[in-house]
Amino acid sequence: MTVLLRTGRRTFPIPVWAALGVAFGVACASLPLEIVVLSGGFLTLAALTVIDVRAGLFALLALSPLKTLIETESRFGAALPLDIGLIALAFVVAVWILRGIAEDRRLNIPYAPVYLPIVGFIMAAALSLWTTSSASYTINELIKWLALLVVAALSVFIGRRYGPLWVVLPVLAAACAQAVIGVYQFRGGSGAAHLWILDFRYFRAFGSFGQPNPFGAFMGLSLPLALGAAYGAADSALIAYRGGRRREGLQGAAVAGAFFAIAGLIGAGLLVSWSRGAWLGAGAAAFALILFAPRRRWLGIVIGVLCAAGVWGAIVVGVLPEALVARFSDFAQDLTGAADVRGVPISDANYAVIERLAHWQAAISMAEESPLLGIGFGAYEAAYGRHALVNWPLALGHAHNYYLNLLAETGIIGLVAYLGLWGATFALTLKALRRQVGIGRGIALGLLAVWIHLSVHSVFDKLYVNNLFLHIGALLGLIGALCAPPKGVPPFDARAAFTTLSKRKTWKAIL
Repeated sequence: MTVLLRTGRRTFPIPVWAALGVAFGVACASLPLEIVVLSGGFLTLAALTVIDVRAGLFALLALSPLKTLIETESRFGAALPLDIGLIALAFVVAVWILRGIAEDRRLNIPYAPVYLPIVGFIMAAALSLWTTSSASYTINELIKWLALLVVAALSVFIGRRYGPLWVVLPVLAAACAQAVIGVYQFRGGSGAAHLWILDFRYFRAFGSFGQPNPFGAFMGLSLPLALGAAYGAADSALIAYRGGRRREGLQGAAVAGAFFAIAGLIGAGLLVSWSRGAWLGAGAAAFALILFAPRRRWLGIVIGVLCAAGVWGAIVVGVLPEALVARFSDFAQDLTGAADVRGVPISDANYAVIERLAHWQAAISMAEESPLLGIGFGAYEAAYGRHALVNWPLALGHAHNYYLNLLAETGIIGLVAYLGLWGATFALTLKALRRQVGIGRGIALGLLAVWIHLSVHSVFDKLYVNNLFLHIGALLGLIGALCAPPKGVPPFDARAAFTTLSKRKTWKAIL
């Protein structure tokens, strides 16, 4: 009598499983270790997505920041046709679509208004193919934005079917993993000589990103979401207590405490990145959280002004750490003191700022070459040689200012489309902020602060690097899930979400 093993609706005899196990063992013994690990990882990713698409999103967002690490440390990283994030995305989306067709007999891809401005920007950026300095660079950059759109669609589907928390949790889980790595590096776990800080006692953290600035950007984009979710959960708990629902209030308080702990860990990662652009973005995001948290806007303005005055007073009195104040003051002095860096003396103290300004000037020169369509989306590095300043012959891949970068690469048309994208996103987020209550409103509040951080930090860096665009796509999909659910889909219920998360069978189904 043949013994069967059940896998969902299908059954397979043990000899089949044995043959597959033997084949896998032979492959592990004969193939290089990196190939075995990558193949096993992708098979696991596909299996998780088959079990539950939410698990696929968790794995996708956790794997995508490993792009730089794999490319630099693995012998086969540079030989892969796509990076780890895009390969993982292809696996997850393929299984998601095929499963939807098998179960529902149709493509289960929901519509959200956030898609339109994204598609509009992609189309505007694609016009630069007519004038691009490198077609391959431009096509690669367009593929990144198409991947962002796909992740947004996946997040809309998950957010509407299972609740927005199932998009928030994968984003924050990936950020927490990177924050732990960053704190370890800061304490001396890993680092290069040029990353020494604080009298050569600590290292600037960089996670698996290879550089501190994109790592700081990831921390800065995740922190407001964690704080917003914590505020929303605390608000839900307070509402429950006032309504006499003590047990629900305790659940909400526990969830709020968990999100505050997550925010603390991510905040530590942001601090040890030692990234001034990320800190400035985080400060603007914090002000946005304070301003929009109260439903009465005047109250938020009063609290925001008082907090800003308190920070300014702390700086004047000298309460804040001297190292933090010095890092900002030197940066501001060098940034405002040199409009044209071609004749500015270069020193160790001003090198980083002058280098950034030199690339700003190169971007402006590119924009003057092709003001309407630009020199090609993503082709900044390819065109840099024609516009480089004398003392700065090496291109850094981007202009260290995404607005100037877009003006150079996509011209006025692309920059206007990009500003329109985020203008529409801000409008949708404010709409969700007005409509949602409890933790749903907290998530919308956190997203609003995320967009503020992105807008401010983009003045000093390009944040769409090392697969960060996949996480940004997940956040855009999250606002699509919150803002306009289709007919027949009930609004997000915080109580039902807490109940679902507390059930053991929910986690058993995923894990």
